[in-house]
Amino acid sequence: MDEDEVELKPFDVVIQRGTNHAWVNKGSKPALLAAILIDAEPI
Repeated sequence: MDEDEVELKPFDVVIQRGTNHAWVNKGSKPALLAAILIDAEPI
């Protein structure tokens, strides 16, 4: 897995395309994450 980190701000959008990933909340307040999974045929 890559070691890259990206800090997201409120209302940011992430599109992951078949990548390994992990989510960590490093803040002191709870975070809300909404995820939509869409199946697709390999290209």
